[in-house]
Amino acid sequence: MSRHNAFIGTGVAVITPFKTNGEVDFKALAKVVDHLIKGKVEYLVVLGTTGESVTLDKKEKEAVIAHVAEVTAGRVPLVLGIGGNDTREVARAMETTRMKGYSAVLSASPAYNKPSQRGIIQHYTVLAKASPLPILLYNVPGRTASNLTADTTLQLASVKNIIGIKEASGNLEQVMKLLKYRPKDFLVISGDDNLSLPIIGCGGNGVISVVANAFPSTFSEMTRQALKYNMKEAQRLHYKLIDITDQLFADGNPGGVKAIMQMMKLCSDTVRLPLVPVNETVRKKLQELLKSFNPN
Repeated sequence: MSRHNAFIGTGVAVITPFKTNGEVDFKALAKVVDHLIKGKVEYLVVLGTTGESVTLDKKEKEAVIAHVAEVTAGRVPLVLGIGGNDTREVARAMETTRMKGYSAVLSASPAYNKPSQRGIIQHYTVLAKASPLPILLYNVPGRTASNLTADTTLQLASVKNIIGIKEASGNLEQVMKLLKYRPKDFLVISGDDNLSLPIIGCGGNGVISVVANAFPSTFSEMTRQALKYNMKEAQRLHYKLIDITDQLFADGNPGGVKAIMQMMKLCSDTVRLPLVPVNETVRKKLQELLKSFNPN
C-alpha cells in the first residue's frame, strides 16, 4: 500500500457530545478530539453513525465539521461522513459541503430503499464523480438492510475516486474474498471492533472503531501490533478489551460508549431520540469493567 497510508491503522468514529439539554457540546467535542489524538489514533471520522449524524440538522453539521477541523489543526487526517438514501441529495451535499481540513469522505450504502447491487453500483458511481475528495464505501447491512457483496465492492474498486471500504457485514468469508481479489491500493477497513484482529490478520488495513473513543491508546496499539503481525501482543490487547466491547454494544451505540466516556469525565451520556441512554444493568457492568481495566 502506498497511495492512502493515512487511513491505515485506527480511525475513530467520533461521537458527537451533547449537553443535557440536547444541544451539541462543542467544549466536550474538543476534549474528545484531544483525548483521541493523545491516544495516538491515526485518523478521525466525523459525523458517522456513532456521531448521530442523522439527528443533526444542517447548521449543526456545518458547525461540527468546522469545529473538529479547527481543534484538530492538521494533527491527524479527518474523514467526513456523508450519506443518505437519495443519490441526488447525497451528491449535492458532497458538492456543496465545506470540507476544509478533511481528506476523504465515508459514505454508507443507502438505507431503507433496499437497492439492488446494480443500484448500489450506480449510486456510488454518481457520488464518485460528485465528491471533491476520495470516497470510502461503507457496508453496514445491519443498519441499511442491503449488503454490498464482495463482487459489487470489487467492481466499485475500479471506479476513479473510490479508495476503499469500511466493511461491517460481519461476514468474514465475504471480507476474505474481497481481500484476495482487491486491487493493490484498495483499502479494506474493519467496521466491527471485535472482528478487527481477524480481518487485519487476513490482510485488512485497520479499523474505524467505536471502542477507541474511550480507549484510544490500547485499541490503536492493538491495531498497530496486528498490522506488524505481532499477533501475540495484538491478541493480548484484543482480549483486554473484548468484554468492554461487548457491553458497549449491549444496549445500543453510541449509548454504551457515551456512558463509559461519562464515567471517564469526557462528556455526558446524552443521546438524541429515538436513541436512549443505556439501561442500568449495562451501566453497572461498564462501571465494573472500567474500574478493573488496566490499559497496559
